[in-house]
Amino acid sequence: MMESSSPLSPVLSLEEAAAYIRRTPKALRCLRERRTAPAGFRTGGRVMFRRAELDDWLAKHEAQDSRTNPALDPTRVAPEPRRRRPARQLAA
Repeated sequence: MMESSSPLSPVLSLEEAAAYIRRTPKALRCLRERRTAPAGFRTGGRVMFRRAELDDWLAKHEAQDSRTNPALDPTRVAPEPRRRRPARQLAA
């Protein structure tokens, strides 16, 4: 059985970090393999994450989301005008 960190612990295990960001441990491992996960470190053969790094990672992704960042919302931009195709010439 795995020991659980205290609720105020600044360092979380991979499983605890995954629960904190509402992902599965497998999804967090995949993010680490792709190097898109929050910064983590190994200690004693275990991957650990700082709670502050997780918060920063979540804030960064929230800022990149068009649903929470009006500047990135594509529906607020006027659509591009339609381009007319040149007329095709019929063969004689």
